[in-house]
Amino acid sequence: MTSPSFFKISTPNDGVLLVEMNRPPVNAFNQPFWEELKAVFEAASKDGSVRVVVLSSALPKLFTAGLDLTDTSALQNHDGLDASRQALILRQHILDFQAAISAIEKCVKPVIGACHGLCMGLAVDILCATDIRYAADSSKFSIKEVDVGLAADIGTLSRLPKIAGNMSAIREMAFTGREFNAEEALRIGFISRIVPGGREGVVATALETAKVIAAKSPIAVIGTKHLLLHAQDHSVQESLEYTATWNQVMLQSDVSAL
Repeated sequence: MTSPSFFKISTPNDGVLLVEMNRPPVNAFNQPFWEELKAVFEAASKDGSVRVVVLSSALPKLFTAGLDLTDTSALQNHDGLDASRQALILRQHILDFQAAISAIEKCVKPVIGACHGLCMGLAVDILCATDIRYAADSSKFSIKEVDVGLAADIGTLSRLPKIAGNMSAIREMAFTGREFNAEEALRIGFISRIVPGGREGVVATALETAKVIAAKSPIAVIGTKHLLLHAQDHSVQESLEYTATWNQVMLQSDVSAL
C-alpha cells in the first residue's frame, strides 16, 4: 500500500510491525482514517514478513478520543430520500465501518493493543478486535456512545461480552457511559496487563511480547489465532472437529522451518 496519512509504520524487530495511530490532536476517527486502518491491517495480514502487529498511538497523551463528531456527512439525508432508502444507505455505511475495525481481528497475525491515556468510544471497539490488550496505568476507558445518543455499533457490544467475565459491569458501563480505569479493566478481564510508564512503557512491553511471538513458528501462531477465533463462536465439539480438520494439514509442515 502507499504510505499512510494517519499511521506511523515501523519494524522495530524482525517480524514485528508497529502501527501507531497518528491523527493529532486526539486521533479522532473520520472516514478516511478508518478506511486507512482497514487497508493497513489487510496489508499486514498478507505480508509474509510480518508475524505479529502492535497497535498503539503515536500521540503522547492518549490512545484515541473515538469518533470524529464533526464527520457526520454520511449520516445526513442530502437527497431528501424516504426513510427506507436512507436506512439502506446508513446500513451500508455502518457495515463498512464495522468491516474496517474487524480487519484487525481478521488479520491472520496476532495483534497486540497497547493503549494509554484516554480510550474513548471507538477505542474500546478497536481494542476488542485485538488479540492481546495491554494498558498503561494512565488509561481511562469509556463506552461513550450512549452519551451521544446511539448504541455502540462497531464491535464493543458484540465482542466485549465474549472477552470480559462480568456482564453486570459491562452492562453498567454500556448503559451509563462512565469511565473506568486500568485496574477495573484488568479486574473484569478486558485487558491482561497494566504497565507503568505511560505510552513508552506500554509500547515497550507490547514489543517485548511481540518479539517472543515472532520467534515462534508462523504456522503454529497463525493456526492458533484462527482456531481461537473459531472456538469463540462454536461449541466445544464443533471446535474440536474443526481443529482436527485444520491440523490434519498443518501437522505436515516442517516445524523446523521458522
